[in-house]
Amino acid sequence: MRSIQRRLSLGLAGALLLVGLMLAQASLWVFDRGLRAYLEEDLRDEAQGLLAALVRGPAGLQLDERRLDPSFQRQFSGHYFRIDFADRSWRSRSLWDRELLKPHGPGMQAELGDGPQGQRLLVYRADYRRYGEDLSISVGQDYEPVLQSFRRMQWLGLGMGGAALLLILVAQRYTVRRALRPLEQVRRQIAQLQQGQRSELDAEVPEELEPLVAQINHLLAHTEDTLKRSRNALGNLGHALKTPLAVLISLAGRDELAAYPALRASLREQLTQIEQRLSRELGRARLAGEALPGARFDCAQELPGLFATLAMIHDRGLDLDWQAPAGLVLPRDREDLLELLGNLLDNACKWAERRVRLSIEEGAAGYLLCVDDDGPGIDAERREAVLGRGTRLDEQVAGHGLGLGIVRDIVEAWDGRIELQDSPLGGLRVAVSLQKR
Repeated sequence: MRSIQRRLSLGLAGALLLVGLMLAQASLWVFDRGLRAYLEEDLRDEAQGLLAALVRGPAGLQLDERRLDPSFQRQFSGHYFRIDFADRSWRSRSLWDRELLKPHGPGMQAELGDGPQGQRLLVYRADYRRYGEDLSISVGQDYEPVLQSFRRMQWLGLGMGGAALLLILVAQRYTVRRALRPLEQVRRQIAQLQQGQRSELDAEVPEELEPLVAQINHLLAHTEDTLKRSRNALGNLGHALKTPLAVLISLAGRDELAAYPALRASLREQLTQIEQRLSRELGRARLAGEALPGARFDCAQELPGLFATLAMIHDRGLDLDWQAPAGLVLPRDREDLLELLGNLLDNACKWAERRVRLSIEEGAAGYLLCVDDDGPGIDAERREAVLGRGTRLDEQVAGHGLGLGIVRDIVEAWDGRIELQDSPLGGLRVAVSLQKR
């Protein structure tokens, strides 16, 4: 969500900045063109006024200064002229000792001319014939004050534009955050769904999200229904096969086969393997079929009951203890964790002399579950064989090996890791590492 907001903010800021600069520059250009066109009319009138001030005198043409604008008489006033004849030229007193360059052609000059004291001049030239003599009148006006005003307007526009842009970005960020709030709510609900805190998404969402939420809820309902039917079918299959297997095992032990001890031992061994393999594969299939998260495993609620059950089953004075952070809820299926811990703790109780301890720790990367006992343990060289991939249940070490196949399947389904280590209590430690998700 933050990435979307950031991209929208940067995109909007860039677009507004580009459009704002283009509009500001275009506005100044249009205003400049209009002002120059307006001043061109003034300069044309001044040139015609100077033409009218040319009168015939005793020595030929002369300039009647009484008809001149006073600004032409004042030094560096910003208004200048020069009159060019075939053999001579006149210039205004306002130029003092400076020159006003004669334009190359008649009309308003496209480029600003250089004036005295760093002034920038708009220059207009007109060609006339007066009393039979050709002449050219060039009139200049200082344009620098206007350029300074433009620069002030640019800075003012940049400041106001920046403030407006900031205000727009704040409003846009608020609007986008408000518009994306339903998506954030859906994201939180999906996280709650993953943690087992809800079974479906709320249907009360904006109209644009209704199809998405409806499809997700439909998928959840369909998957849950399929999962229930699959688990029921697996359970029915397991119950249907248990009785025939039990009968076959019983038949394999009858006296009629006493004359064939090798055959009877082989039948019982094979049937026992079938029974164990069937239980294991049904458990594996049940794990593979888990698509929806069930109830989470709340340590404070589940562990006291589990340890009370173990104490009743192994009623021989064992010291059973567990430790877990207060309020810890493991983000895994409750039934699977009960099966995992039940198998590990049951094995530990079978082989412990006095103590069995369960410790659960939460780290930055995941969770560590350790089951310790003070029993005889398993030799280090045999541990890899117990947990090695492809090892058959009947080949696993007795005691601690029983149930470890199911435990390993559960841990592998969660992309976890299981290790057999030396326990601080003197026996075996089974360490299960689970990643956070």
